[in-house]
Amino acid sequence: MLNMTPAASIRWLTLAITSAFLSPVLAQERIYRCGNEYTNNAVVAKSRGCKVMEGGNITIVQGTSPQAATAPRTSAAPAAPRSAPRNDSAEQRSRDSDARQILEAELRKAEDRLVQSQKAYANGQPEKEGIESRNHQRYLDRVAELKAALTRAESDVSGLRRELSRMGGVPSVSPGAAASGTQTAPESAAK
Repeated sequence: MLNMTPAASIRWLTLAITSAFLSPVLAQERIYRCGNEYTNNAVVAKSRGCKVMEGGNITIVQGTSPQAATAPRTSAAPAAPRSAPRNDSAEQRSRDSDARQILEAELRKAEDRLVQSQKAYANGQPEKEGIESRNHQRYLDRVAELKAALTRAESDVSGLRRELSRMGGVPSVSPGAAASGTQTAPESAAK
């Protein structure tokens, strides 16, 4: 046997243990990536033009394949797709008429709110109320709120008019709209 110092024997032992643990790591085969597939068969990898994976470990977890969705078992008919042709039955015409009447009623209410907002705003110069004569900031805050309400009312009216025009034709001008100075274009000009 060799005559070694204790420090040398510890180094020799450490080297032996380290090599025992590293030998399986060094003996691993190369892993090749072929698109979304991995293989360690060099012949297959070469024939398919796969690339060698460098560094790091690869863990592949096989996922489950999605199952075909089963249709719910109900007696109701399936809903028509959005691109389906419009049903011109009397029932559909009745629904369209009801929807138009509701939109026209909402338009009249919105036009009334617009007229009230315009009166309250008074072109940005509303009357001062109570403490506002002594506190100008309160007055400015109220004017800003009135302006925002007027803008919302105008937006509501234009949106409802757009919806009515999509339903066919141009909505008629209501008395509130005539007072406010807002009118819709005649039908012949809209076409």
